[in-house]
Amino acid sequence: MTAETDACAVAHGEAESAPVERTLVAVFASPVARYLLRYAADLGYRTVLFEPDTARAADFAEVDRVLPDPGPDADVVVTDHHRPELGTVLQAALAARARWVGVLGNPRHPGPHIEALRELGVPEADIGRVHRPVGLNIGSRTPAEIAIATLAGLLADRNGRPGGFEF
Repeated sequence: MTAETDACAVAHGEAESAPVERTLVAVFASPVARYLLRYAADLGYRTVLFEPDTARAADFAEVDRVLPDPGPDADVVVTDHHRPELGTVLQAALAARARWVGVLGNPRHPGPHIEALRELGVPEADIGRVHRPVGLNIGSRTPAEIAIATLAGLLADRNGRPGGFEF
């Protein structure tokens, strides 16, 4: 079987896909984080919500209060760029060598993560590893759409694909 026929067999339910160890760390409890965690679990990710503020995460099932060491298989998505912990959270994710680190935000505005990381003395090369904007450009507006675009972008990146309609 070729990779193409293997993928076809999996899509038709005729074969099992090989399990891939994946972790998605959604940083900060938010409406987008809720959808990211739900959809990522369907995609086979082990999901983790990191939220240091207990009150903000009251209606989330499982929450880590300390940013776990996500490891090299993890994708870390910061879902709120207005939080004062932004720099320290990103610094920890970068130090843990997560596979991919990104911050949600409007691409027409400068990312506050850059200055926050510079103030902490994070090297420019590491700052450059932080993706912003994240996801595929599909005109997302709602939290569910933003989560779908983000996960589609992560899958494209993980699979070495450009995303969109190019094959």
